Amino acid sequence: MAVTSIDIDPDELRHAKELAGTSSNRETVDLALRTLIAVRRQPAAVERIIGRRFSPDQIDAPTIAPSTAHA
Repeated sequence: MAVTSIDIDPDELRHAKELAGTSSNRETVDLALRTLIAVRRQPAAVERIIGRRFSPDQIDAPTIAPSTAHA
Protein backbone atom coordinates (compact mmCIF):
# COMPACT_ATOMS: atom_id res chain seq x y z
CA MET A 1 0.00 0.00 0.00
CA ALA A 2 1.31 3.44 -0.89
CA VAL A 3 1.83 6.10 1.72
CA THR A 4 0.68 9.47 0.42
CA SER A 5 0.71 12.84 2.08
CA ILE A 6 -2.03 15.23 1.00
CA ASP A 7 -3.54 18.44 2.31
CA ILE A 8 -7.23 18.06 3.08
CA ASP A 9 -9.47 20.84 4.31
CA PRO A 10 -10.11 19.89 7.96
CA ASP A 11 -13.70 21.18 7.89
CA GLU A 12 -14.51 19.13 4.78
CA LEU A 13 -12.88 16.05 6.28
CA ARG A 14 -14.84 16.47 9.51
CA HIS A 15 -18.07 16.90 7.54
CA ALA A 16 -17.27 13.83 5.40
CA LYS A 17 -16.60 11.78 8.55
CA GLU A 18 -19.95 12.83 9.99
CA LEU A 19 -21.81 11.98 6.78
CA ALA A 20 -20.03 8.65 6.35
CA GLY A 21 -20.13 7.67 10.00
CA THR A 22 -16.42 6.90 9.93
CA SER A 23 -14.06 7.43 12.83
CA SER A 24 -10.66 7.82 11.19
CA ASN A 25 -9.32 10.02 8.43
CA ARG A 26 -7.99 6.99 6.57
CA GLU A 27 -11.32 5.18 6.72
CA THR A 28 -13.05 8.32 5.43
CA VAL A 29 -10.67 8.79 2.52
CA ASP A 30 -10.79 5.07 1.62
CA LEU A 31 -14.59 5.16 1.59
CA ALA A 32 -14.61 8.35 -0.48
CA LEU A 33 -12.30 6.79 -3.07
CA ARG A 34 -14.32 3.55 -3.27
CA THR A 35 -17.54 5.56 -3.59
CA LEU A 36 -16.12 7.73 -6.38
CA ILE A 37 -14.97 4.67 -8.30
CA ALA A 38 -18.35 2.94 -7.93
CA VAL A 39 -20.31 6.03 -8.95
CA ARG A 40 -18.17 6.58 -12.03
CA ARG A 41 -18.46 2.91 -13.07
CA GLN A 42 -22.21 2.74 -12.55
CA PRO A 43 -23.33 4.30 -15.88
CA ALA A 44 -21.25 1.82 -17.87
CA ALA A 45 -22.72 -1.08 -15.88
CA VAL A 46 -26.26 0.18 -16.50
CA GLU A 47 -25.52 0.52 -20.23
CA ARG A 48 -24.28 -3.09 -20.32
CA ILE A 49 -27.47 -4.25 -18.62
CA ILE A 50 -29.69 -2.22 -20.95
CA GLY A 51 -27.81 -3.49 -24.01
CA ARG A 52 -28.11 -7.13 -23.04
CA ARG A 53 -30.28 -9.19 -25.33
CA PHE A 54 -31.92 -12.40 -24.19
CA SER A 55 -33.07 -15.35 -26.23
CA PRO A 56 -36.63 -16.58 -25.69
CA ASP A 57 -35.44 -19.60 -23.71
CA GLN A 58 -33.69 -17.25 -21.26
CA ILE A 59 -36.81 -15.21 -20.51
CA ASP A 60 -39.63 -17.70 -20.97
CA ALA A 61 -40.65 -19.06 -17.60
CA PRO A 62 -43.74 -21.01 -16.60
CA THR A 63 -46.59 -18.97 -15.20
CA ILE A 64 -47.65 -19.84 -11.67
CA ALA A 65 -51.14 -18.76 -10.70
CA PRO A 66 -51.41 -16.97 -7.36
CA SER A 67 -52.85 -18.93 -4.50
CA THR A 68 -56.48 -18.14 -3.69
CA ALA A 69 -56.17 -19.45 -0.14
CA HIS A 70 -56.36 -16.79 2.58
CA ALA A 71 -54.04 -17.01 5.58
